[in-house]
Amino acid sequence: MTGPAARRTRMSAEDRRASTLAAATEVFAEVGYLRGKTAEVARRVGVSEPVVFQNFGTKATLFAAVVHHAADHVCRLLDRMTAGSTPVTAEPATMLDPDHLANVHSAGAVGAIFADASAVTGEPAVETAARDSTRRFATAITALLDRGKADGELRPDLDAGAAAWWLLSFVASQRFRHATSPTDVEARLARNTLDSMVAADRS
Repeated sequence: MTGPAARRTRMSAEDRRASTLAAATEVFAEVGYLRGKTAEVARRVGVSEPVVFQNFGTKATLFAAVVHHAADHVCRLLDRMTAGSTPVTAEPATMLDPDHLANVHSAGAVGAIFADASAVTGEPAVETAARDSTRRFATAITALLDRGKADGELRPDLDAGAAAWWLLSFVASQRFRHATSPTDVEARLARNTLDSMVAADRS
């Protein structure tokens, strides 16, 4: 639980760390790393700011922990998709949907955390977290696409690893396209990307 209601509640060290991580995720997703304040994180947990530093050391290591934690959540979702029975082609379609991409990058969404982390420089802990998380996403998406190939949904000659990185690049560059391209380009790019992956007898 975060927010004022959590104040004066006795928590174990593990619960306090988890609550701090949850509050930090909210703060950084809403306003980004640079504008996010550890004092606001502490306020939402109901502890003093030094308690935040006692648990995470610095603002950078706190943000890095948020990135790793958010990546855990995303990778669990991807792993469930891979283990499930939903057609694999439905997942890239959702991932590339223009409205979905806009929502992913909006303030308060988990995608905003990864976009922000990838832009941070001079903070080794954050840079490592961003790099490791992206590689984990690529591995998880590759496994999903490999399942699609095995099921005959995707082209048998599809390079699943390269396709996974292309999908991640497509998602990451949405802000650039939104700022510079005609409004219809997003949907056309999504369609072309999907068409290049789907097996001929399913397109």
